[in-house]
Amino acid sequence: MYRHITSPGWTLGWTWAKKEVIWSMVGAQATAQGDCSKFKVNIPHSCKKTPSVVDLLPGVPMNQRFSDCCKSGVMASWGQDPSAAVSAFQLSVGHSGTSNKTVTPPKNFYLLGPGPGYTCSAATIVPPSVSFLPDGRRTTQAMMTWTLDCTYSQLLVSENPTCCVSLNDPKDSRMLNQKALAKEDGSMLQCTNHRCPIRVHWHVKANYRAYWRVKITITNFNYLMNYTQWTLVAQHPNFNKLANVSSFVYKPLIHYGAINDTGMFYSIKNHSDLLMEAGPEGNVQTELLVGKDMKAFTLEQGWAFPFKVYLMAMSETELPLVAEEDGDPNKIT
Repeated sequence: MYRHITSPGWTLGWTWAKKEVIWSMVGAQATAQGDCSKFKVNIPHSCKKTPSVVDLLPGVPMNQRFSDCCKSGVMASWGQDPSAAVSAFQLSVGHSGTSNKTVTPPKNFYLLGPGPGYTCSAATIVPPSVSFLPDGRRTTQAMMTWTLDCTYSQLLVSENPTCCVSLNDPKDSRMLNQKALAKEDGSMLQCTNHRCPIRVHWHVKANYRAYWRVKITITNFNYLMNYTQWTLVAQHPNFNKLANVSSFVYKPLIHYGAINDTGMFYSIKNHSDLLMEAGPEGNVQTELLVGKDMKAFTLEQGWAFPFKVYLMAMSETELPLVAEEDGDPNKIT
């Protein structure tokens, strides 16, 4: 829902169940042809037992294109832009069988997006998919259809967090930073006391009678990397009273009856959609105006800071320890 795939894009791979070959592809290409020496006339696109497939670049000829292809493997998150969150390609497979009794789904699927972190399930055979012909008056049915799911876990990438959070409340003179030992190969980070490549700063800016105001700043401390189509997901019990968001787009994510405490923030196209590398322009920020429900939530009796924060769905961002002191849950330690 809120994780996107950045450049250099996705890679999808699998292991053929038998001695299949890929005769041709549109919308994507195998990264290696493999050993096709036993074919003398018609040479397959790929003879690899374990092919790896990548998206095509924009601007390829029309006879190589397929619907939702050719974006260099870059995909937006579904919550941000569903039309840009789909990638598709078509391949012609040989030596695979000629009926749903003789065709066997591939195994050992993997997805890089663009690096490691995804774990893919085994392919499951489902009812054959049905599609309309271009005139919309006739449908055709696939001989066989299977599906699988790939889930992401930051722990497969690194045990160290890739971002951290600082919290600031005017009622407390301290500003709390969560230090992290994030390490990224080949990165060049700005020297800071928190040692984070990216920091999310949550600042309780003002407390009005009927509203309270929060400023969120995302700062990039990496001199060698910028981020496009970034997303920020936060959980806070007062998001159901969110009255105004400036400079960012806000989309609620999870509803359980009257509970609406999780939302995604992302950029406005051509306005704040690029988080620049470290420097004067290496940040994006927004302000939230949140209404108070005196029967359910106030800053004095509620919670000023978010419960969880995810930045670009890379991982759950490290939060400082927040604890109750003297009956006031807004105090920080």
